[in-house]
Amino acid sequence: MNFQLIQFFTMEKTLDKTVSIKAFLLTLSLIFISSITLSLLKTSHSRFSLPLPFPFPSSSEKKCDVFTGKWVPHPQGPYYSNETCRLIVDQQNCIKFGRPDTEFMKWRWKPHDCELPLFDAAQFLEIVRGKSMAFVGDSVGRNQMESLVCLLAHEAYPLDISRNSSADVNYFKRWFYADYNFTLAAFWSPFLVKSGGAHINGHSINGLISLYLDEPDKAWTNEIEKFDYVIVSVGQWFFRPLLFYEAGRLLGCHICNQNNITSVSKYYAYKMAFRTAFRTLLSLKNYTGMTFLRTFLASHFENGDWDKGGNCPRTKPFTSNEVKLQEFNKEFYWVQVEELREAEEKGKKIGLTFELMNTTEIMWMRPDGHPNGYGHSMIKNASVYDCVHWCLPGPIDTLNEFLLYLMKKDVLRQLKAKLMRNA
Repeated sequence: MNFQLIQFFTMEKTLDKTVSIKAFLLTLSLIFISSITLSLLKTSHSRFSLPLPFPFPSSSEKKCDVFTGKWVPHPQGPYYSNETCRLIVDQQNCIKFGRPDTEFMKWRWKPHDCELPLFDAAQFLEIVRGKSMAFVGDSVGRNQMESLVCLLAHEAYPLDISRNSSADVNYFKRWFYADYNFTLAAFWSPFLVKSGGAHINGHSINGLISLYLDEPDKAWTNEIEKFDYVIVSVGQWFFRPLLFYEAGRLLGCHICNQNNITSVSKYYAYKMAFRTAFRTLLSLKNYTGMTFLRTFLASHFENGDWDKGGNCPRTKPFTSNEVKLQEFNKEFYWVQVEELREAEEKGKKIGLTFELMNTTEIMWMRPDGHPNGYGHSMIKNASVYDCVHWCLPGPIDTLNEFLLYLMKKDVLRQLKAKLMRNA
């Protein structure tokens, strides 16, 4: 498998000029398909089907929609454990803190019409050799980055260089894989745009936070131009009390309980945050990276809100007709996808790629994957009922299977385009 992937990068150099471009592209496509097919997890179809309540909104690739499918049993279990990956933080280390059940680690996503390849750490590291990747957003995005670090641990452990770039090493992480000259980073920016007021890093619950919806957060924009892959994702912070500003003027607020201020929907703020983020990436002179939108992930609190005794005690995925995604969560999904579509069209004109990781409904089906009471807060040494973040290992590892799949597709796309230009 790894040899076949490396061929993507070397075949052009050894291509006999007498071979037609069409024949070569056919061969290349077959190599790509085989590199995916031979690494598939063989699973059987269950008796139920899980149609997404909304379509995959990309018109560029319809042959295989890996985001439409169902969760199926995977008795082999996870890629790693808290014993084989020593970098799992206490917030997501559910087994360390006594979670008694293990079935939540034994499910895998199965697309309806094709297969999602298993994560291959060697392939991933070969693709990113000499490159850099950044997760921009909130702590769930950082959660995905921590999953990726554990998935890559099969091949390489990184050096923690966080202190070289930030004094706040809990919220701004940076890893370096010396053998691959690969840098992996997480930029803490829970709104993507400039914010102020309440103590963001202190996780203030009720304090009003000011958002400047047309000003990107310099916490990530100051450095993002140097990154080759950027994964953008935010969500849960937009449920908090918020004041909104545009063009330096107060626009309104969300649950601020002040009669003299106009009420503004959190969906509008969410939309504008992504609009500002994507337009910023499009406008940066030296940014040539590939941008991924990982779509909104709903929380799974039951029996109360997160600050009112809510928990998530389930130990199995939802079935297809058990619990539907709430309309407000769908609205979050749609507003960010609309902004991605606009950015995708503009990006085509200047050579920038924007790609969708359509994971909202997929992860909604996994209420069993959260720490619940089996994890410790980053802020204090105490257990918390966490139904937002994800246990490691757990369902969030699937997000990185999607990430690698999309990266491999992009490798093939770039090589095909280069060959056609040189034909």
